[in-house]
Amino acid sequence: MSLVNVNAIEPSTGTDITLGASGDTLTVPSGATLTVSGTMNASSITAGTMATARLGSGTASSSTVLYGDQTYKAEPGGGKVLQVVNATTSSGASSSSSTLSDTGLTAAITPANTANKILIFVSQGGLRKVTGNTSGNSALLVDIAGGGYSSLGNIGHTEWAHTDSTERLQYGTLSSTVLHSPNSVGVVTYKTQFASVANIAQVDVQMDGTSRITLMELDYS
Repeated sequence: MSLVNVNAIEPSTGTDITLGASGDTLTVPSGATLTVSGTMNASSITAGTMATARLGSGTASSSTVLYGDQTYKAEPGGGKVLQVVNATTSSGASSSSSTLSDTGLTAAITPANTANKILIFVSQGGLRKVTGNTSGNSALLVDIAGGGYSSLGNIGHTEWAHTDSTERLQYGTLSSTVLHSPNSVGVVTYKTQFASVANIAQVDVQMDGTSRITLMELDYS
């Protein structure tokens, strides 16, 4: 190997200098520094992977994002839907009691973080049967229960007055949206329950249609 000692190389004509020939490898020894004071086009880098440390300051990791100011920062949380669970039932159930019982509509979800919230959408089909010789007001009452099955709120308490002895059927769909904080990373089960207000009418659910519940986990971390 020949050694040439020079302090500068300039072209003998024009402004271009070619180092080596096609297929050659130009090596910068370990410990040496290649300094480019002029312009090097990014398009000239056609092989290999750029080290993340060369892209910006800060720590590059699976939990950080490279921002436009060329710094790695923690990935922003919140505002994302992490998962969606949907369930339906068309199995009918009847009651003439003022004590809440299960409608059969239920869904379970496992939150990823205790800070996250569950957005619950319910569309509950119900039917109230008014029998003869009954007076006063009665209603189909539906509650959402979640977590440890404590009530999350009455989603349908619609009263229909009846003062005659005519038997009738009154059907409707009760809908609600509830934002719940289960504060858990375990399985959380939600369900709806129904009852007959005042024990004076038979109430049914899913007698003529399908009830639906949708759970959406929202990132609040």
